[in-house]
Amino acid sequence: MKKIKIFIIIFFLFLFHNRYAFPENLDELYQKIDLFSEVLEKIKKDYVDDVDQAEVMDAAINGVLQSLDPYSAYMSPEMFDNMETETKGAFGGLGIEVGMEAGVVKVISPIDDTPASRAGVKAGDYIILIDDIQVQGKTLMEAVNLMRGPVGTPIEITIRRRGKKKAIVLKIVREIIQIKSVTAKVIDNNIGYFRLTSFNENSGQQLKSKIDEIKAENEIDKFILDLRNNPGGLLSQAVKISDFFLDDGEIVSTRGKDLQNSEMYKAKPGDMIDGLPLVVIINSGSASASEIVAGALQDHKRAILLGTKSFGKGSVQTIIPVKPYGALRMTTAKYFTPSGKSIQKTGIQPDIIVEEKEFKKNKNTKKVSREEDLKGALNNPSKVNEEEDQNKEIDDFQLSRALDLIRGISLYKKL
Repeated sequence: MKKIKIFIIIFFLFLFHNRYAFPENLDELYQKIDLFSEVLEKIKKDYVDDVDQAEVMDAAINGVLQSLDPYSAYMSPEMFDNMETETKGAFGGLGIEVGMEAGVVKVISPIDDTPASRAGVKAGDYIILIDDIQVQGKTLMEAVNLMRGPVGTPIEITIRRRGKKKAIVLKIVREIIQIKSVTAKVIDNNIGYFRLTSFNENSGQQLKSKIDEIKAENEIDKFILDLRNNPGGLLSQAVKISDFFLDDGEIVSTRGKDLQNSEMYKAKPGDMIDGLPLVVIINSGSASASEIVAGALQDHKRAILLGTKSFGKGSVQTIIPVKPYGALRMTTAKYFTPSGKSIQKTGIQPDIIVEEKEFKKNKNTKKVSREEDLKGALNNPSKVNEEEDQNKEIDDFQLSRALDLIRGISLYKKL
């Protein structure tokens, strides 16, 4: 027990060390450590079943960290290895980014083209059961571990969704999640559309390559950057991608308790798209690094933001290795947009609000006849068969409005 007490003292000294506030709280801190040691001793001696003290200590450490905020947590060596694999762009699981809210696991965003997104998981869903195991009371890392498993094995998750009275049960098969963070296409022969689904260590280079490729092969004069359901990722990649579209000025600043956790990031000269019109689409699943990019481009009036208010995660987590015992994932700073705004809990408000909804055809609307509907109408030899490609966008209401907006901007500039 003496060794455990020494470990507890070291852990709390490391976690709460603050050279300005620490001395006056020292006696109270030692009293709490004594109490904690006594509780552990009572559990060992009097609890009805045998208890693995290592597991108790892990739970205690997690309890301390998760009492601070929903994102701070202890990672065992196995969890730490999984996290490193995930940021490199390949891991096993369902393909969702999750956080904690009031003790319940909340979906921040499903990743595009993953088992979770194909099964219908949506941003804002609350996961209440994983294979009939109650999620409430579990730590975030414990819940994540329950969702991971051998590739090809089935899992059943039960979710609660706002606006739905009954719980939704989804059966999903685990896959190796290959994160292809950037997809791109050309619309109308002159609009470059880029979909960014995460900010892993390859995202900046992938986006740059796609922009260069599309610019080289097409006469692109306007751009759309789609950050919907992008849960974020690496701060360095958010800064890099913001810099692609800015010539100078602040991108984001982080402010922590200590100067080492406070920093300002600035853009370097050179706009990859030469100041051409840019629309950024966001929604409630756009979080963290996505909000850094959206906030920087909005504050510099470099892009028009369209969609719905973003998630509102304005904190920075630092991975602090504690070898060979895994790592601490701890919130060390908050970030601020160039105008000095913190988006923590408030999110980024788009310039133009467009709700997510589907196009619905009115059954009572009579079809209007046109020349092309008449029997025997002559063909137009100059008509280009592009309708099929362009109509593919019609099912995505927000993207359709973004296209209308950026086409209108171009027309206005030509007047």
